[in-house]
Amino acid sequence: MSDRRRVRVDLAGRAYDIEIGPGLIDEAGALIKPLLARPYAAVLADAAVVERHGDRLKAALAAADIRSDMISVRPGEASKSFESLERVCGALLDAGVERADHIVAFGGGVVGDLAGFAAAILRRGCRFIQIPTTLLAQVDSAVGGKTAINVRQGKNLIGAFHQPSLVLADLGVLDTLSDRDLASGYAEVVKYGLLGDAAFFEWLEENGAAVLKRQRAALAHAVEVSCAAKAAIVAEDERETGRRALLNLGHTFGHALEAETGYSERLTHGEGVAVGMALAFRYAARIGMAGERDAERVEAHLARLGLPSRLRDVPGPALDADALVSHMRQDKKVVDGRLVLILPEAIGRARVVPDADETDIADFLRERLAS
Repeated sequence: MSDRRRVRVDLAGRAYDIEIGPGLIDEAGALIKPLLARPYAAVLADAAVVERHGDRLKAALAAADIRSDMISVRPGEASKSFESLERVCGALLDAGVERADHIVAFGGGVVGDLAGFAAAILRRGCRFIQIPTTLLAQVDSAVGGKTAINVRQGKNLIGAFHQPSLVLADLGVLDTLSDRDLASGYAEVVKYGLLGDAAFFEWLEENGAAVLKRQRAALAHAVEVSCAAKAAIVAEDERETGRRALLNLGHTFGHALEAETGYSERLTHGEGVAVGMALAFRYAARIGMAGERDAERVEAHLARLGLPSRLRDVPGPALDADALVSHMRQDKKVVDGRLVLILPEAIGRARVVPDADETDIADFLRERLAS
């Protein structure tokens, strides 16, 4: 089976391809050039990615006679801020970026979100291209056009829907990730099985270790299936008025955990999602939506692959249930001040639960913290 795959995001008038395979950074110039209004691209890149892979991308662009400027941002969630956005937009304007130009996001989810939002607002809207360099970004944040920054009230609360023109998911670059970062991205892969594809989750139970060992065929299949699942949902519900909300399985709990741990090294986004998905299954079992056996199966799989699956797995000071619920109130899905959760009915099937019982959730979290 070939390691090179292509997934189409079928949006009327704004459709684009996700190219998946090794070596795509070296082919970036040739792949990007047909999309450009002029042979120029502004690259917004994670500083650590510039150090590891920046010369390769510059060379690939130069080989296609594309002039480029590379603007670096510091790694980490702290870069998704108004301050960073202002600095980045200023640098892009100073570089002479025009409305018809493309901004290239070169890094993980932080850079993709920041570059995408900058593109959405710069000169009232430029186009952009995603070259995601983490597994998490390749299977989730680089696909679907959600762009945002964080504010003190919560994560991703200021942003825009702005679709890329192309996504280049270079599998080879994943070889340079730490085991922790790769496992963090794997949590988002698991999500696609849990919310809508029981057969894929079964495949992950058999092959997840191979994915995390970076076995190329397994990794290519996991990325392709994940991207295809997200592409289908985005094509049906681009602006999250319905089914797209299912992609937030585990995220309401997970984002609360990220906020409570200060968006720090205590907990990565993917680790927060892993714990959040396990909590979603446990809470669904508590209210009679799902079975305890499915909850146990999900926890066991996450733990076996080295991901946290229980609140006690989060390192550092003890967590507080009321504080977590307070963070959950800032979730983007809140309606009329009422919590909305994405909960599973079984492995491979989930639905939106409006008007979730906040008091019961707090009691549930206290019980899980004590277990």
